[in-house]
Amino acid sequence: MAFNNRVKIKNVLQQDLIGQEITLMGWVRTKRSNKNVSFIALNDGSILTNYQVVADPEVIAEETLKRCSTGACLKIQGTVVASQGSGQQSELHARSIEVLGDADPEKYPLQPKKHSLEFLREIAHLRMRTNTFGAVFRVRHTLAYAVHTYFHTKGFFYIHTPIITASDAEGAGETFKVTTLDLNRPPKKEDGSIDYSQDFFERETNLTVSGQLEGELAAMALSEIYTFGPTFRAENSNTTRHLAEFWMIEPEMAFYDAEDNQTLAEDFLKYIISYALEHCAEDLAFLDQRAAEEEQTKPAEQRAELGLLDKLHFVVNNDFVRLTYTEAIDILRNSNHNKKKKFSYLIESWGTDLQSEHERYLVEKHFKKPVILTDYPKDIKAFYMRQNEDGKTVAAMDILFPGIGEIIGGSQREERLDKITQRMKEMHVPEKELWWYLDTRRFGATPHAGFGLGFERMVQFVTGMGNIRDVIAFPRTPGNAEF
Repeated sequence: MAFNNRVKIKNVLQQDLIGQEITLMGWVRTKRSNKNVSFIALNDGSILTNYQVVADPEVIAEETLKRCSTGACLKIQGTVVASQGSGQQSELHARSIEVLGDADPEKYPLQPKKHSLEFLREIAHLRMRTNTFGAVFRVRHTLAYAVHTYFHTKGFFYIHTPIITASDAEGAGETFKVTTLDLNRPPKKEDGSIDYSQDFFERETNLTVSGQLEGELAAMALSEIYTFGPTFRAENSNTTRHLAEFWMIEPEMAFYDAEDNQTLAEDFLKYIISYALEHCAEDLAFLDQRAAEEEQTKPAEQRAELGLLDKLHFVVNNDFVRLTYTEAIDILRNSNHNKKKKFSYLIESWGTDLQSEHERYLVEKHFKKPVILTDYPKDIKAFYMRQNEDGKTVAAMDILFPGIGEIIGGSQREERLDKITQRMKEMHVPEKELWWYLDTRRFGATPHAGFGLGFERMVQFVTGMGNIRDVIAFPRTPGNAEF
């Protein structure tokens, strides 16, 4: 049996194939029949739209048609003809149908009715067969392609940084340990602690939380690089915004300062969103309608001001506002929202770490534009960020979007050896563990910068999905490592 002669439904819909003999393969979404004819809605995942197949019981055996139930996989050969109904220009008149895989209608869980997202998470191995998740994962693919296209055309090099590492880039300690030791009887030192010298790597290791530090090493040789890979955090957060396994995009650029970093990040975000708008128009229109219907179920005061497509065009068509953290604190502290205590976390003094509600207020209420916040207090940021001359702030930046708050975090990196080692001492980051990282400051140091974009957060923004678990195929969260 040869399969390479099949035509994808996307191609059938986009080309004029009327009169041609073709082979379609896909899964049955619905079937309706009477004694004279059966109409089969077929989908192969290449496009949101199902394709109508017309089967004559005088041509296709009754036993075969009975097996063409929802979820069954079919190979159909026939002739493309002009459609007699509305909604599609053509349809396929079946000459032969082969059932490649049956789906017992009594047991198949995805019957043609509305299913809750919670239910679909329980059957994540099947949920991509629904319209919603088919659209989400086609958009996810397109965004990933756009990321690589953008950086390639800019002359960046794609670096694969390690998944297993001995460093904790953020210093938060929320890492997954990697070991081959017998957990029931691990080797011990005299003081009772685990002797990791007998482990596979002869030291304590974990899954990476970021490729940034290794990315900086590559940028010190290749000038402009990016990483795009899985990262892991053992943060016990069962929220709609957190995953234990997620993908990060992290460019690092030699000879960039903080302003260059902001300009690149804005251009990058606009490019990948524009790319999705251009190449996923049908899927985004469907997701826009889905998001609008979901908004109608919320109380009026909680509904978003912008629809999904409006939100995407809002980002693409507006210059991002750039302001310092200090300016933002003044705006927030003096806002009616703060004075009337509408914020859950009131802004009282400089040095407060901003919450999502504050970030969204700046974007959605005050400026009505995306915002780049810069120059945060050094005490709430990581050790590797370049210290400003005021001694209080660092050259950090966060990019804030409507409906989501922070989408990108980054900074100019501290290239001065004395400054970074001093900061490491203050933050209790052990120098001996990062001797290799400090070598980039000892040998040929240069101003450089970079940022990180959580890919799932980006997919969530572009698709309008309310829960981050619905934009990755198989979410890893506390208590959940199924499939």
